[in-house]
This record gives sequence, C-alpha cells and structure tokens, in this order.
Amino acid sequence: MKFTQAGKMAIAAVLSNKLRSFLTMLGIIIGVMSVTLLISLVQGATNTVTSSLDDLGGDQLVASISNTSKRLTLHEVEALEGSGGIARVSPVLNGKGTAKAAGNSTDISITGITSAYQEVQGMDLENGRYINENDVEYRLNVCIVGSGVAKDLFGNTNILNETIRIAGKDYRVIGVREEAEETMFGSANDGVFLPFTNAQRLLSSVNITTFYVSTSDTEHTQEAKDALDQMLMNKYGDEDSYTIVNMMDIMDTINSVMSTLELLLGAIAGISLLVGGIGIMNIMLVSVTERTREIGIRKAIGAQKPDIIVQFLIESVIISLMGGLIGMGISQGILTLINTLYPGYNFNISGGVAGMALAFAIMVGVVFGIYPANKAAKLKPINALRYE
Repeated sequence: MKFTQAGKMAIAAVLSNKLRSFLTMLGIIIGVMSVTLLISLVQGATNTVTSSLDDLGGDQLVASISNTSKRLTLHEVEALEGSGGIARVSPVLNGKGTAKAAGNSTDISITGITSAYQEVQGMDLENGRYINENDVEYRLNVCIVGSGVAKDLFGNTNILNETIRIAGKDYRVIGVREEAEETMFGSANDGVFLPFTNAQRLLSSVNITTFYVSTSDTEHTQEAKDALDQMLMNKYGDEDSYTIVNMMDIMDTINSVMSTLELLLGAIAGISLLVGGIGIMNIMLVSVTERTREIGIRKAIGAQKPDIIVQFLIESVIISLMGGLIGMGISQGILTLINTLYPGYNFNISGGVAGMALAFAIMVGVVFGIYPANKAAKLKPINALRYE
C-alpha cells in the first residue's frame, strides 16, 4: 500500500510541473533514443549484409584466379566434384551487354553458368526451365532472363520461347527468373543467364577466373577448401595466383566487426543517459528544497525515513522511465520512416535492445535519485517545518 500511495504522489508531483518534468526528461529521451536508434541501425545493417551474403551462398567457397597465363578449363573445374567433401562446382563468367527485342532495348548483365548453378547459387524461376548440361555441351543459344529484362523488352514476363538479340545473336528464352529484391550487391532482375560455353564465345573469354564450390555439409568445408587449394596449387604452383574465400568466414568477420561497433556506439550513446541522469538529480534536489515543509509535515505525522526515500525514488524513476518510453517511441518512428524510404532494409528495435534501454533508464533514475531522496529523508521535522 505504501508503494501505491508513494506512486500516486510521485505521479501527481510530476504532472503538477509538466514543463519542468518534460525538460528534465529530455536528457533521458535523447539518451534512450540515441542508444536504441544507433544499435538498431547497426543490427539492421548487419542482418542486411549477412542476408545478402547468405543469398549468394553462405556455405560456399569462392575461388578467384588472378593468374591467366595458364588456362583453367571447364573440365578441370568440374572434375573437382565428388572429391574432398566437394559436392558441386559452378563456374561463372560475367559481362555487360545490350539486349534487343520487340523494338525495345535495355542494358543487361550477362552471366555464363552451368547446370550446377541452380544447386550452388540457387535461382527461382517464375516459369520455364533451368540451363542443363546439353545447353552447355552444345553451346545452344538459349537464355534465362530476369523479370526486369522481360518487362523492359516485352512489357510482361510471359515470354517463354520469345527471342532476344544480344551482340548480333538471337537467343531463345527458356526461363524467366522470379523478381528478386535489390540487395547491396545489386539486383538479378536486369540479368541474362547463358550456357557457360556460349557466354565464353559471346564475351570472347576462355579463361575461368571465378567459380563457386558447395560442400556436402558444413563439417566438410575445411576438407573441401584443402582439396581445392591442392588442385589450384598443382595447376599454378603459386598460392599468389589464386584466392579461396570461405563465405562463412566473411559473415563471421562482419558479425564480429558489427558487434564491436554496436558496443562502441551503445557506449557513446549511453553517455547521453548519464547526462540525463545528472539533470534528474538536479531537478530532484530542487524538488526537495521546494517541498521541505511537506517533508516536515509527513515526518511529523509518522512518516519514516524509508517512506520518504521511496517517495522521491519513485518520482525519479517515473521521470526516467517516461523519458525512456518517449525516446523509444521517437526512435521507432525514425526507423519506420527509414524503412519506408529504403524498402530494402528492415530496421526495428529488438526486444533485447528495448529491454536494455529501459533497464538502463530505470537504473539511471535510481542511481541519480538516491542522493536527493536520502537528503530529503535526513531532514529533521522541526527544521523542515520552520523552513520558509
């Protein structure tokens, strides 16, 4: 009952001086807003980056060849499949070009792929089929187009067996890729996928400089990396001629860096909360001075030291907690606006961040309210009643 009564009195004291209470809360509002906003932005950016990497193949190995003096053939790359924990190997060849059809033209990204691409990299089709081994073996003039290319050229995505022209050659559309969201690495909607051997001829590039490797399971990733390293070392005899990247290592590194950044920004923003706490202490000391006679009357009619301490502590915590809730509301509003302006991102205040911010705000209210509350509780009734 004492806590209930103390709470009512504290709320009444806060509401009796609305402007002063709001100005006191301002430091906490800014502090909580800063903490939740900065940490949520870092978490959202981390999730976006790792999601993009995962879409590219989070459990993959990527081999990049810098030495082009020796030609790495498609047969040599595909021979890796089934050895040392390697499941599938997908070489890719990238280029740029212009596609024309139905009196329209559009700039495109060209990607040469094999039948393994679907298993290694993944690709969802709206309709049609994937590129198969026959397409690659016989260099057939077929292609899979992104939804953006289909709409730019034909106005719709129902274009199976239509013909598009690239660099003076006609290609029959055998598949249309499902519309994909744009990521920080670009969009697949403006891409055209050709059989790897056909793309080699179209782009006048015979060397394989990049290929992706999927493993049978995550436990065999290191084994697969060792097998891949051994093959490339035998081929080039120099480890500077190639690079093997484990996508999981990249994600782990990014997560580690972002976690450190999250702590750093949280600590910097936390300083605002401490400044807000000093403001609370200052205004509570003023409140104690203003209400000296009230304290004297309460003690004269039987209020004990703990009763006075609880009353002023609750008032301090209420100010701090209300400031924290307002700051969190403003932060969520800003994040919602960012999500609206940039649909590719998803920034939200997580439960952990919200709980941490509110707990810290309450702690600030308690820590910076103890001294004023204790000062009020130590007042002697006779001196307090004589105070003018």
